[in-house]
Parts: sequence; structure tokens; C-alpha cells
Amino acid sequence: MAEEYRQHKFSYPKGAVDLTLIRHGESEPARPGESFPMVDGHGDPALHADGLVQAEAVGQRLGHERFDALYVTTLRRTHQTMAPLAKRLDMTPAVEPDLREVCLGDWDGGLYRIKAAQRDPLFVRSLEEHEWGHIPGAETTAQVFARVEAALARVLAAHADERIAICVHGGIIAAVMALATGARPFTFLGAENGSIHRFVLGPEGLRVRTFNEVSHL
Repeated sequence: MAEEYRQHKFSYPKGAVDLTLIRHGESEPARPGESFPMVDGHGDPALHADGLVQAEAVGQRLGHERFDALYVTTLRRTHQTMAPLAKRLDMTPAVEPDLREVCLGDWDGGLYRIKAAQRDPLFVRSLEEHEWGHIPGAETTAQVFARVEAALARVLAAHADERIAICVHGGIIAAVMALATGARPFTFLGAENGSIHRFVLGPEGLRVRTFNEVSHL
């Protein structure tokens, strides 16, 4: 019988983390003249009613899968989004502070959304130049990437050969995608609320398995 060479089937390298990122559900709307509650300089809105529905959909989508650990950030929208999945799996999420959303400085607390809708010149410049630091008082893009890389290094050290899920934020998903692909920093901004993203996190870096899974929504 002639030799046969089947197509390659992917397997996770030894020492790698099977990493699932979840973007939190839609949060409460911003309103002129009002600020979200603040936590360590970050706006901390709760989930909108639609966001709670998205959180339940995430729990249903991933509830049959096995995870060795779950993580959230310091901001309550990630806790609320992860809650249905954690309940289904009977797990308690840990907190990874360095995967919190980009600090938007003077525009945090909801003003960023208003400035974005108004196409404020600094907002436009920030997008064009892929630089958060053009927003007054905000983190720079380099600072965001540095803390994301530090957080991922801790995850890798703690969870080699394991499978974990982390509920994070849109700006952080964009940063992880850019680190994994070499794309410009803002290329992957705009992931859907409640979306799912899968990565290989290994000693040699990041690889993307899926981006913006939304069939459950």
C-alpha cells in the first residue's frame, strides 16, 4: 500500500496556554454631564440590559467547555459578564488587574464615547496615529502594550498546558491581536460585545486561533 500523508491537525505545543478571551457585554450608555462611577481612574459602568443577555449567551456557549481557571479584570462589567459562565462551571474567577481597559484620562467615565460620536479632532488623531496618548491624561499605546504583555507573561507562568478564559475589554483585545499578528495597534478595535477570541499563548509568543466569534449572540 502506498504511503499516505494526511493534512496536519493542530495541537497545542507543550507548555502553551489555550487562551480564550471574552469581551464584556454592552455596558450602560454615557450621558452628557454625568460620569460613570470610577475605579482607580477607570470608568466602571454596569452592564446594560442587553449586556446581561449577552453575558447569558456567553455562559451558554462556553458552559459545556472545560477550563482550568477563569479571570476577570478590576471592572465590574467583566465580573457581570463572566458570572453566568462561572456559575455553570461552579468556578470562582480570579482578578488580573493589568488586563483592565485602556485608561482614557480626562475622557474616562463616559466622555470618550461622546467625543468619539462627535468626531473630536483628538479622537480622530488618536485613531489615525494608533496612539491612545493623544487623549488628555490617557495611557500611551506603549504603556497599554507593556502591561498587557506583563499580564500574559503571568498567565503563561501560572497556566502552562492549561485552558483558561478571561473576560476583558475591547482595547485589550485589540492589543492582544496586534501583539499576536504584528498589526498596527488599533487594527482590531471594534470587537463585538460578548464576542469570543481564542489564542495559543506559548513560550514563543501568541498565535490567533479565532477572532470575534459571535454566532452565540
